[in-house]
Amino acid sequence: MLSLPAWKCPEWTFNASQVNTSSPEFTEEWQKRLRELQGGIMVASCFQMLVGFSGLIGYLLRFIGPLTIAPTISLVTLPLFNSVGDNAGAHWGIAAITIFFILLFSQYLKNVAVPVPSYGRRKCHTSKFHVFQVFPVLLALCIAWVLCFVLTVTDTLPSAPTAYGYLARTDTKVHVLSQAPWFRFPYPGQWGYPTISLAGVFGIIAGLISSMVESIGDYYACARLVGAPPPPKHAINRGIGIEGLGSLLAGAWGTGNGTTSYSENIGALGITRVGSRVVIVTSGCVLLLMGLFGKIGAAFATIPTPVIGGMFLVMFGVITAVGISNLQYANMNSSRNLFVFGFSLYCGLAIPNWVNKNPERLRTGIHQLDQITQVLLTTSMFVGGFLGFLLDNTIPGSLEERGLMAWNQIHEAEETTEVLEIYGLPCGIGTRSCSTSCTQSLPFWPRLECGRKGKVDVSQLTLCSQDSSGKYLDGATETRM
Repeated sequence: MLSLPAWKCPEWTFNASQVNTSSPEFTEEWQKRLRELQGGIMVASCFQMLVGFSGLIGYLLRFIGPLTIAPTISLVTLPLFNSVGDNAGAHWGIAAITIFFILLFSQYLKNVAVPVPSYGRRKCHTSKFHVFQVFPVLLALCIAWVLCFVLTVTDTLPSAPTAYGYLARTDTKVHVLSQAPWFRFPYPGQWGYPTISLAGVFGIIAGLISSMVESIGDYYACARLVGAPPPPKHAINRGIGIEGLGSLLAGAWGTGNGTTSYSENIGALGITRVGSRVVIVTSGCVLLLMGLFGKIGAAFATIPTPVIGGMFLVMFGVITAVGISNLQYANMNSSRNLFVFGFSLYCGLAIPNWVNKNPERLRTGIHQLDQITQVLLTTSMFVGGFLGFLLDNTIPGSLEERGLMAWNQIHEAEETTEVLEIYGLPCGIGTRSCSTSCTQSLPFWPRLECGRKGKVDVSQLTLCSQDSSGKYLDGATETRM
């Protein structure tokens, strides 16, 4: 939305060295953009909550198959190859070291247990812990970060801003750390009253539609990576609705973005092999605390650019592979399916690229319509996902050929005991002792009428290593949640 001509930055802000960032004029320039984003996000998030909590997204699942989800998820990261390459290319040596350690820890040393001190039964002892399997990205990032710090202190890396390798220094953003406050409490409306425009709302809705399709694919990909059964419709309805609620809160607090299940996190899950919801909740609490202490967030901003580029090269590759892996349900020997996927994927790259270079070719004279059209056609996920959805549901093909047969079988067997244990509500909510006939009719409420035995109060999921044939290895490390 901010790429529209109306929101282009004024020329006097182009030279950062000549801009007084504390001046009222500059402050108003960025705050009015945030207020526009706030209004669009808050209104559009109400639409997402309606789609999720009403059960509409669950109804549309019968039309959304692998040939819609695969290009949508793949196009989350494929258009970013240019920026990722630029980040890694700031110093290919540092980026290569980051990639090497991520691969070493996540692939080669993932089954190596390291003895660590622990305390139990009133005495100290050592126990085996798969530290490389749990923290491969964090360990690699810290090693590369420390290496860049050493090279910076010893002046091995160039100090001239125009020299190659300068962005690998850890002191290029040291001003961010010095200027950040120690403590700051964010609050709703901190940038002023949100502003609402038709183009802004429709632009955010376009992004939300793409993110909802992506989220559906993420739910299935997440379940597949951790060995859980596919999510039932009520869990998908609830997930989309909660994402809308999160976007509403994010818009009210003025973060400038909504919330969604980002495929990058699915890539991290595939690398770390940690799928515990307790870990996610704990991480969320840590992030809440970090948001209150400005110095901590500013410290992460000093991570060198090539380190981030190397990390993204690995993670974005995993995300793309996760998107393409959805095609395993469809018959890819079919020329129909090859056409639908290939055409959707390629158009999702080509059309946004052309529109960005030729925005004047789409001008109709109606300002709001021009803005909406440009936002939609420059969103790769929307273009690829829409074409995949349209072609998959209009070109003749059997349900088995399209992969919907496997999709339907998933939904028919969704309300098993195992599924209800994993996708039930926390703290016993939704069990027979905490449920009524009214709540059972809600589209996002777990169903209990399928001969359920036991209570939905404990969720356990086992992650086991697999061999190339997909069979679980004996003695494989388990992570329970």
